[in-house]
Parts: sequence; C-alpha cells; structure tokens
Amino acid sequence: MVKEIFVCPEGSAGRVDKILANAFPDKSRSLIQRAIERKMVCRKNGTHLNAKSKVIEGEELIVDLSHEEKIPLCGVNIPLNILFEDSEILVIDKPSGMVVHPGDGTKNDTLIHALMYHRANQLCSIGAPERPGVVHRLDKETSGVMVVAKSDRAYHSLVDQFSKRQTEKEYLALVCGLPKEDSGNIDLPIGRHPKVRVRMAVVKNGKEAITKWKMISKYRDEYGLLSISILTGRTHQIRVHFSYLGYPLAGDKTYGSRKKSPFPRVMLHAHTLKFKHPVSSDEIFFKSELPEDFKSELKKLELN
Repeated sequence: MVKEIFVCPEGSAGRVDKILANAFPDKSRSLIQRAIERKMVCRKNGTHLNAKSKVIEGEELIVDLSHEEKIPLCGVNIPLNILFEDSEILVIDKPSGMVVHPGDGTKNDTLIHALMYHRANQLCSIGAPERPGVVHRLDKETSGVMVVAKSDRAYHSLVDQFSKRQTEKEYLALVCGLPKEDSGNIDLPIGRHPKVRVRMAVVKNGKEAITKWKMISKYRDEYGLLSISILTGRTHQIRVHFSYLGYPLAGDKTYGSRKKSPFPRVMLHAHTLKFKHPVSSDEIFFKSELPEDFKSELKKLELN
C-alpha cells in the first residue's frame, strides 16, 4: 500500500471521485472508483468515503491509488522507425502521440507493445517487467530519438551513462514569446508541484536541473524555435523551465495556457542523442529530423 496525504486543491469542492479525477489525470476513473470502493480513500480522521462523498477546498484526505491492475504484456503490430540496431541496442525515432511504456489508463499501443511484437525475445531481462529495455523515455507528445537496451550489459551501461550525465541530448522546441537574449543557461531546481501531484515545478528543495538553450529562428515576434541541451534529466524539465521563465512551449496545455491552442501537440522534438556504445565504448551519434507535423506548423508561422 502506498498511502499519501492529498490536500483538495484551491477552488475545488464537490464529489470526491470528481475531485480526485481532476487532480490525478494520469489515473483512470475506473482505478479511482476501485480505490474508493476498496476503502483506500478516507478523511484524515479515518472515515472512509464513497464516490458521492463531498469534500471541500483545503481538506486533507488519505489516499492510496497504487493498486493498478497488471495486464500481461502482449505484442502489437505497430510500425517502428528504427534508426539503428545491433545485438546490444535499438535506436528508435518515436512519433508524437506514442506512449513509451504501459501504465494506468494506457492502451495496448505503447512503444513497449510494439517492441514486444517486433523484438519479443531480444530485449533485456532486467528492469521493470512492464518496461523491458527502457533506460530513458520521452513524453507522449514529444517526438524524436531514443535508445532501448536489448542486452543486460547494454541496460547497465546505458543506465550508468544517463545517471552520470555522460550522454548528450539536444531538443528542438517552439516557445511562446521571445526571450530577450538569444542564448542562456537555466539552473533552477525541479520537484513535484506542491498542490498538483502530477505536475512538476521549480521548487526550492527540488533536484538540480540545468538547461542550456540558443535561439534558432524567430516567427512573427511571437514564437521562437530553440535548440536546447539538458545536463540533467528531470521529468518535464524543458517544459517546466521555460514555463517558469514565461515562455511556455507552444501547444503545452499542462504548463502553458489552458485555452484552445492552435498547435496540435507540445512542440518538442528530441533532435539528437550521443552516447558510448555499451560494448565497444565508441561514441555514437543519432539524429531525428523534424517530423512533418512540426515542420507544417513552422511553415504556417512563416506564411503569417
């Protein structure tokens, strides 16, 4: 059991099932309903709640939403754009819209489902059962290059390289607004948002997060295309840093404007990745060109 204290967010009041569904968008409504039925949601005094129980702003609840149903992994015939492959690693050009690994609320259309179909017996045997070979990940809407471990030794080597910051990653991002400078470094700690659990934020006691960036192109004095390198790999790091500075990524409804966006997704692309081969130790470099949806949005800005 993973119990935690949940504080009902500012402005929230009403049925507890709806409050939790809004506060935990990464959890399915069915999971929340099951947690309530199993008496995993209660007031601080121990009183268990039902779905229709009313809660108010600032009220503290004790919740456990950790009981996700484990569905056996099965391969699904989803096409993969493979940039490189040998007996140790697989380098993928991930499309926007594809989730990397299964989780509560996901369907059988993740990268892992595709890998289980195309390389079922060729992925490493260590790591979490629902994410074999995964040593880093990209958000659902982020496109671009990522590496997967096929052997156990490749897994250990890549995890070590990522944790010791020995890899080099460059992203391309379209931001709303134009920074005053044409390049800069952002060194601001990132941790869980104090009120919204599923979001990250710049917080005083967060983990070190360093982002370097430079301007590539400017559009209508309203948007800037940036080349971004991250020296750390915090969750949502690029999105959080630029949102904090007042230049949220175009199309980012979580860290930017929640109004209807003219962009189809978060305009973030993992452009290049460099690391040492797990066996030969040779430096290898991979590039993913901007996908058509990203280029199409840039062309629209150029024409307006």
